[in-house]
Amino acid sequence: MPLWVHLERVWLCCLCCLDCLDCSNSGHLGLVPCSYLTPLLLSVCPLCFPLQAPGFGSSLIKRQTHAELHHHSPSAVNPSRASVTLSAMPLPDGNSINTAPLDKGEDTEPLIDNDPIPPQCCSARLNLAFLMFCGFSMVYGLRVNLSVAMVAMVNTTEPKPALNSSVVSACPLPPGGDNSSNSFHQPAGVTIPQYPWDSETQGWLLGAFFFGYLCTQIPGGYLSDHYGGSIFLGVGVLVTAFLTLLTPLAAQMGSHWLFALRVLEGIAEGVTFPAMMSMWARWAPPPERSRLITLSASGGSFGAFIVLPLTGLISQSLGWPAVFYLCGVAGCLWAVVWFIFVSDDPRTDRRISKEERDYIIKSIGSQGTSHGWSIPLLSMSMSVPLWAITITQMCSNWSYYTLLTSLPTYMDNVMHFDIKSNGFLSALPYLGGWLMSMLSGVVADSLIEREVFSITVVRKLFTLLGLMLPAAFLVAVSFAGCNHILTVTFLTLSTTLGGFTAPGVNINQIDIAPRYAGFLLGISNTFGTIPGVLAPIATGYFTEGHTMAGWMKVFWVSAGINVGGALVYTIFGSGEIQPWANTEDERAEIEKERSMSIAT
Repeated sequence: MPLWVHLERVWLCCLCCLDCLDCSNSGHLGLVPCSYLTPLLLSVCPLCFPLQAPGFGSSLIKRQTHAELHHHSPSAVNPSRASVTLSAMPLPDGNSINTAPLDKGEDTEPLIDNDPIPPQCCSARLNLAFLMFCGFSMVYGLRVNLSVAMVAMVNTTEPKPALNSSVVSACPLPPGGDNSSNSFHQPAGVTIPQYPWDSETQGWLLGAFFFGYLCTQIPGGYLSDHYGGSIFLGVGVLVTAFLTLLTPLAAQMGSHWLFALRVLEGIAEGVTFPAMMSMWARWAPPPERSRLITLSASGGSFGAFIVLPLTGLISQSLGWPAVFYLCGVAGCLWAVVWFIFVSDDPRTDRRISKEERDYIIKSIGSQGTSHGWSIPLLSMSMSVPLWAITITQMCSNWSYYTLLTSLPTYMDNVMHFDIKSNGFLSALPYLGGWLMSMLSGVVADSLIEREVFSITVVRKLFTLLGLMLPAAFLVAVSFAGCNHILTVTFLTLSTTLGGFTAPGVNINQIDIAPRYAGFLLGISNTFGTIPGVLAPIATGYFTEGHTMAGWMKVFWVSAGINVGGALVYTIFGSGEIQPWANTEDERAEIEKERSMSIAT
């Protein structure tokens, strides 16, 4: 029989009743088993097409995964489910034309839900993701503005101690440069204060933020899970923005006052990421978690990309104090918009459609509820997957925070870029990281929806790519020497490829315990912030003499720590909900199913 005849029969069969997916009739066309025909149906039939559209995979199929539909066989599927029936085209008595009627006692619930999936475009959940994206752009802008402004704040014209002749010096000045090229040129007609802070002092000031940041992660996650995250995310950004307005005053009073102010900013901002994860535990349908959360969190990389070059431009045009005034005002304005438009839960949102609300609530189920005041601390402390997340985030954050806080200094002291070029080139890696994190989030969701890989495999795959590849390019930077093009290229590729971790270990908390996602993120981020404290200090220690050898140590240490984190997560990571994270009803249902399976 010609191939076109087979295709026509497949098409007609699909339009009539989708009986080509009948698992009890694997050779019904006399051509190939049904498992080979299913992908064809999904690609040509308008009724089957929603099965492969984003967001449909996990919500349309009840108690049966795509793997069972695509790779089904009579031995792998419940015999009682002899056919898949479209609720929009019911047949008499609900039976397939190729199968016998089911017994009354058998499960006759259709596998495909007739509720349409609300589109993401202009949806409440996408609007929330966009507002979070803008918010975390502010968060990172408020965090990293000091990194570039430090170049303008510090008086570097004082003589430096003679270097040991046995130590490889930093790169020579570019053609036409002189010994004063590192000094900051004041805006015309304006006298801006500068301070004689040495490399060690600068390291402490850049790391001060993280001393406060690690203090409020766990309390912020716990309270966000219980009360809802919107208030904590909004207040965290608002307070940080207000304190940023005081930065010029604190710097004028002395480095100790600036250190204290940065600690307070860290305390205020520490609740933001746990609050975000708590909100997505209530808002993000499981098939859309990767792309919604990565879209939200990628605002951090985008904020760094925007703020770093703007800081250099503003510092040279208006003076470095204007950087902190503008960032502070922008953060306050965002907080006002956030409080007006955002709700903690789709059940209380005033702008969400009924269809979208029902879809989100049904998709998340009981895992979208508050965990109350009690939490299984002992079980959490003994959870191997949680420790794998925590250790891996510590390792990943070491290289990230090293570049975030110290890259402008490297571009200035070693590569001798002027402050405008410094800001742009320091920001370029974060543009790549932002684009890669968003793209990888979409790809990760697609792999999970289509059942190409399990959640565990997807998380491990993206984490492995996001740690090993950046480590390789960090090592390459140390061999690039004073080659400006290679250095910028390798640093950009390292940070860009680090975006692979966004749908990997960075969101794994919501996989293993959705109800406790904010609290778990608080735990892992608390430990993950330790590198934010230590990395700038270690960098200042390694690079005290501003030598190339010192910076090589910085890059090699970061690469080695990345590799260690990749190995830990590959061995011990998991994407499955942990037993201690289930609700009482879920535990009872699991026990009931286990008893029934034993009885049969």
